[in-house]
Amino acid sequence: NEVQFYEATNLAQPWNRLRVEGATDFALAGNEKHSVAVFTPERKGQPASVKVFNVPHFNTPVSQKTFFKGDKVQLKWNNQGTSLIVLAQTDVDKSNKSYYGETTMYILSANGGFDSRIQLDKEGPIHDVSWSPNSKEFGVVYGYMPAKTTIFNARAIPQHSFNLGPRNTIIFSPHGRFVIVAGFGNLAGTMDIYDLEKNYDKVATIEASNSSICEWSPDGRHILTATTSPRLRVDNGIKIWHVGGGLMYKEDFQELYHVVWRPLSTTHLPLTGDPVKEVPIPHASAKDYLATVKTPSKPAGAYRPPGARGQATPLSFKREDEGGAAFVREMMSGKAPESNGFGPSAASRRRAVPGAEKVDGGAGAGAGGDRGAAPGSAAAANAQAADGDENLSKAALKNKKKREAKKAKEAEAKSQGLTVDGEGMNGNATPAGQNGRSPERKDRPRSRSKSNYEAPRPSSRRRDGSRQRGPPGGPPALHTNNTQASGNKKAPGGGPPAQNKSSAPAAQAPPAQAPELTVTSPGNGTSEEKKIRSLLKKLRAIDDLKMRQAGGEKLEGTQVLKIGTEEQVRKELGGLGYSE
Repeated sequence: NEVQFYEATNLAQPWNRLRVEGATDFALAGNEKHSVAVFTPERKGQPASVKVFNVPHFNTPVSQKTFFKGDKVQLKWNNQGTSLIVLAQTDVDKSNKSYYGETTMYILSANGGFDSRIQLDKEGPIHDVSWSPNSKEFGVVYGYMPAKTTIFNARAIPQHSFNLGPRNTIIFSPHGRFVIVAGFGNLAGTMDIYDLEKNYDKVATIEASNSSICEWSPDGRHILTATTSPRLRVDNGIKIWHVGGGLMYKEDFQELYHVVWRPLSTTHLPLTGDPVKEVPIPHASAKDYLATVKTPSKPAGAYRPPGARGQATPLSFKREDEGGAAFVREMMSGKAPESNGFGPSAASRRRAVPGAEKVDGGAGAGAGGDRGAAPGSAAAANAQAADGDENLSKAALKNKKKREAKKAKEAEAKSQGLTVDGEGMNGNATPAGQNGRSPERKDRPRSRSKSNYEAPRPSSRRRDGSRQRGPPGGPPALHTNNTQASGNKKAPGGGPPAQNKSSAPAAQAPPAQAPELTVTSPGNGTSEEKKIRSLLKKLRAIDDLKMRQAGGEKLEGTQVLKIGTEEQVRKELGGLGYSE
């Protein structure tokens, strides 16, 4: 709560006392008036304050500054004692941006004529602040790494900013001509030296790793760096550098606790000539050390991925319009490959109906091929099912294939049921060697088991490649290879047609009536039928979406909206006279 003053000749009793309630820190200026600054932290909701008094007039402060966010401060007077920098700190950063609290900086004059907060243009902590020996300017290192270093004048107006870098220390030379901007502590120990009288040009860069002490020599031409204990208990020693960057002296110690220059006034050591160019001869210890230091190799540089190394791009990574390979979409197992990678080919969309004649896209089926089948027919169902295969999951597609295989098997069984033992579908006798019986068994009685003979499938294409077409609108004619109109089939050698053993030589079995097959093309339906087919297709798609939704699959917004149109589609079907 008070600051006590003593005379050098009498240290037994205080010469004077400055009473300030709650004071925790003070700083004495070096001017003739012997100004003293006293700091009081925040207390009971009151802001922190710094008051300046002239010794021994302690009744009224000549200058003061109040502020918040000040748990502790650093008070730094300039050499002339005319200005004071207050670096205030808090223990906790309420914005959670720093582990080390918040820092703010203020400047005030000793006579109370000027006080202000120093505005910094980079966010982050204030690492260091130092006055120049000429008392006309000061330097600040501030901001998150890489930090910024700026020189201000006595009115806190920025004069020059150095390049950003990992720096946290600024030290002016005794004559105020040079300045060191360095990064010590947890940084690499790099020191940049600038000449303030030559447009702030960089003089040299020195690598002084693991340094815990850095001081200018009184002559302003040399720099002392040292590694001391207990901060580091290995590699203890001192190094003396020239301002131009060269190593002048080196000495190692087992344990070094502190090192300091012998104090000398700058008036006895004036800075004359050009200190940068006037380089003395290094000590032998420095030469021996430099002889053992390896020359740093050229850095390998930053890693660059293969695509950024200026090499040619492989064709597999190029677009098709740039000469790359054509895009082909990967198909699911069990599906036919697509023709161009963007949709199923025409061949993969068609489905063969067991026992029925194949319909070509150009023969009365229109551009859609088997898509023109009547609503509800097997061809139409298969064509529409092919369109929905892409939207099915793997399990649903597998089950669907099982159902289709079962239906195909039943249809094939029905078509084989039209065959009579020993006779084909058209009632003709089966030629020798084609009834499924071997020559040595042809005289044996036929068993009741199913014959190995398989009825020929109806075909509308002749052996020579031409097509047999019936009258428009009627069922296509059914033909078998080398079949005569009479129903007899020629023998293999061009002889008389083979006769069935069960019939008389002159009489032939009556021909069985072939099933009538009709193919409906889109051109034969009315516009109402086309609309009904379209609406039925929508209903099937809606049912499929509902099944997928019930199975737990997440649908897109357009698919959910499509499910909502089910009632409207059914109303349209009812208006067209369609009933399920």
